[in-house]
Amino acid sequence: MKFSNYFLPTLKNIPADAEIISHQLMIRSGMIKQSSAGIYSWLPLGLRVLKKIEQIVREEQNKAGAIEILMPTIQSADLWIKSGRYEEYGKEMLRIKDRSDREMLYGPTNEELITDIFQSYINSYKDLPKNLYHIQWKFRDEVRPRFGIMRGREFLMKDNYSFDLTKEDAKISYNNMFKAYIKTFLRMGLTPISLRADTGPIGGDLSHEFQILANTGESTLYYDKDLESLDPQNLNPEKLQSYYAAVDDHHNENQCPISKSQLKISKGIEVGHIFYFGTKYSEKLGGYVQNNKGNKIAVHMGSYGIGVSRLVGAIIEAFHDDKGIVWPTQVSPFQVSLINLMPENNKCLDASNKFYSQLINHKIEVLYDDREVSIGKKLSDNDLLGFPYQIIIGSKNLKDNLVEIKVRKENFIEKFNPEDAINFIKTQLNTII
Repeated sequence: MKFSNYFLPTLKNIPADAEIISHQLMIRSGMIKQSSAGIYSWLPLGLRVLKKIEQIVREEQNKAGAIEILMPTIQSADLWIKSGRYEEYGKEMLRIKDRSDREMLYGPTNEELITDIFQSYINSYKDLPKNLYHIQWKFRDEVRPRFGIMRGREFLMKDNYSFDLTKEDAKISYNNMFKAYIKTFLRMGLTPISLRADTGPIGGDLSHEFQILANTGESTLYYDKDLESLDPQNLNPEKLQSYYAAVDDHHNENQCPISKSQLKISKGIEVGHIFYFGTKYSEKLGGYVQNNKGNKIAVHMGSYGIGVSRLVGAIIEAFHDDKGIVWPTQVSPFQVSLINLMPENNKCLDASNKFYSQLINHKIEVLYDDREVSIGKKLSDNDLLGFPYQIIIGSKNLKDNLVEIKVRKENFIEKFNPEDAINFIKTQLNTII
């Protein structure tokens, strides 16, 4: 994609109403634009990141055996009244009426709707277990939306729901999702910390939340340092759940079960939450199946959420410096910035166009900065955008048949001849992906 043809409105100055780093950088890098309080339009660059995160989440859900569906954003209030949560949920739920004066709502979650779908089609233990997921927009009417997409009112979420015959089977499904979540966050270049959590309005007696480490995170985490060294090929959910991890005031220094040498203290951001809540919804909404003895029993359920849009902000909070975003390659909107410092120079233009064609032919995602703006603006804009690699083409280096490659994470610059430059980028990307 050529910068001159793209829609990428970058800003130099920090927006006055942006309180945290991710909000500032998302506005400055042209990823989002506020539509109203807590609601944002996703511009092309932001949408690319959102889709990459969504795809990683989808792939790991599919690998774990979950089946994708798509439920509506607008739900009938009838099921929520039946489950008892319509009034309990409070003012965060956006309640509306259609033209026939029927009570409707913009779904904040989907336990009721998925249980209704399940009970409509499954009535035998032979059809269990089942795990259904979707990736859909949600709405919660936050009293004070702030921090950009990190605490907005409209957000993209992956939520899935497991259905099992017994509590023991449900725990297997729960641990399966626990492992899938760890793998998902590791694939994004993040360090996930899992900790026992309150169940809140979802209900149930078993819950874990997943936080990712970020120096500018919203919570303080206290955890066993072994949780930072996870092997995605060898994950044992029950062992991981046995490690010590606590957030903020849930940690008691005098009663901490691990030694000070083993204890780590870091900042974190919640990006996922899983719950087991037994038969809370199946009993109220008809989620029964016939067991092998011919008796009807309520199925055991769990629900599992990942904040897909929230992850965009969380990743930026985890990976940035004083120049801008530093994207992990796995979720970066583009893999390479191709920067022509002197587009009016024919040699620079020819070399840049050749590089652009080669990168595209190698299926490397590249944003070609062909703009006729100052060199300073080009360099600062591309540092702000934070793609993993920059190929910088200038007339002085071309005289020696050289170009510069900048590795954004280390802010390391090295000169290569054009052929070696392409091979270096290919090797680096193949190593990571």
